[in-house]
Parts: sequence; C-alpha cells; structure tokens
Amino acid sequence: MWHSGGVGMDEITELPDHVVENRRHWDEYAPEWVAAGEQNWAQEPSWGMWGIPNDELGLLPDSLEGCRAIELGCGTGYISAWMRRRGASVYAIDNSEQQLVTARRLAAEHGLTDIEWVHGNAETVPQPDESFDFAISEYGAAIWCDPHVWIPEAHRLLKAGGDLIFLGNHPLGMVCSPPDGSGPASFTLERDYFGLGRLDWTDAVEDPGGIEFNMEISSWLRLFRNVGFDVVDYVEIQAPSEESGTKYWVTAEWAKRFPSEQVWTLRKR
Repeated sequence: MWHSGGVGMDEITELPDHVVENRRHWDEYAPEWVAAGEQNWAQEPSWGMWGIPNDELGLLPDSLEGCRAIELGCGTGYISAWMRRRGASVYAIDNSEQQLVTARRLAAEHGLTDIEWVHGNAETVPQPDESFDFAISEYGAAIWCDPHVWIPEAHRLLKAGGDLIFLGNHPLGMVCSPPDGSGPASFTLERDYFGLGRLDWTDAVEDPGGIEFNMEISSWLRLFRNVGFDVVDYVEIQAPSEESGTKYWVTAEWAKRFPSEQVWTLRKR
C-alpha cells in the first residue's frame, strides 16, 4: 500500500509542528552548510562530527551494486553521492528545499544526475511498501524526526532482510547538555534520562531553532523489537585522541571520555 508524503509548502499547515519548525530552521541555515556539503561530496565517506573514516566505522559497504537505497533526511546529499558511486540507485528525501538546492547543484557538478531528490517529510515517504534494500540517516531523520513515526516508516519501506543504519546524538550527550542551550555538554547531569523524548531548541540561548528527538537506550531497543527490526550492531562513538576544541554542542575533552554519538545497524525481519 501507499503512504502519502512529500508534502508541499502549500500543505505546510497539515504537518506536525516539529516538521514545520525543522523545515523553517534548515531552510534558514542551509547557506551555512554549503561549504561542508561541497567538501563531503569531494571526499571518501567519513562519519559524524568527528569525521570517523568509513573503513573504521563501516556504515557503507564497498559495493552497493544492484541495491536500491534511500537516504532519510539527506541534507546536502553527500551520503547519497557516496551510495551512488558504490553502485546503488538512490532516492534522497529532505525536509528543507534549500538544502536540496545545494544537493541538486552538487549532483550536477559531480555528474550524478540520476539521484532522485525529493522535498518531503521522512516520516511519510511517498513510496510503496518494500521499495528499498538499504536505508541510512546520518543525523537527518535520525534526530529531527519522531522515532515512533520514522522508524516504523523505514521498516515499511525496506524489503525483508533490508538494513537501516542511522547515526545521531547519543542520549548521554543530551542528558549532559544544558536544557536552555547555553553551552556545550557538561560533566554534570543536566536533565532526566528517563523520558528524554522531545528536545525543543527553538528558544536556545546559543544557535536557537529546531526540535530534536532522542530516547533511553532501552526505549530504542523496545521500539526496534516492536516494529520488527533486529539489532545487528550498536556503536558508541568516541572522539579521536588528536581532536581538540568544541564541535557543535560538545567538547573533544568530553567526547573522549563519554559517547557523543551513537550508530544503530538494524535488519528488517
């Protein structure tokens, strides 16, 4: 069966409030991500805020030949480019039209004109059931979409035996981040772990805007089981020893001691 999706701007009032806010936020800040997108399009895959090489983290296989892949929340589209170069046919959806402007331009510049770019909400993708062999999200849907909606949607979209891989903020990092967004993660617990849920940054002191989602690890596991995913692997990312300074919401000093990011590898039963 089909689910409606790919909602246009004229239907924005029908979208959930977090989708509306995140669309506004990412359309506004898209220019700030152009340079990073250009750099990532031109290089081999590396992951997350610390740029962990793919041969260390292994999110993408060397070959995706004959695979139909979807990127859920593609941003400037560099992961979709990496998958296309590995032989996949790629469908890339993002909530921000301005991010997709960059993705389409870079696709033309790099000669990858057959990637399908779609402006829409990754919680409701306009594709039939069991359309894809592989799904991935680095941040994107992984933090900006409601997991109780987008995880079942990813399961619907995948064929039996298909993999979903996603990378996002570790819940411990969110528990240690000041709720008012006034600075990087601290060495003190700043909010409750249980009931972590929705993280509204629209009035943050620093870098205001956007609504994220996260959960306790037990809640992630329960959701996967109930939806019909098996956990193949789980990685908690540590900042490399040579890193220093602050990346986004966390310092390298903090992230060498505690996990700032998590990677889930799931397989549809």
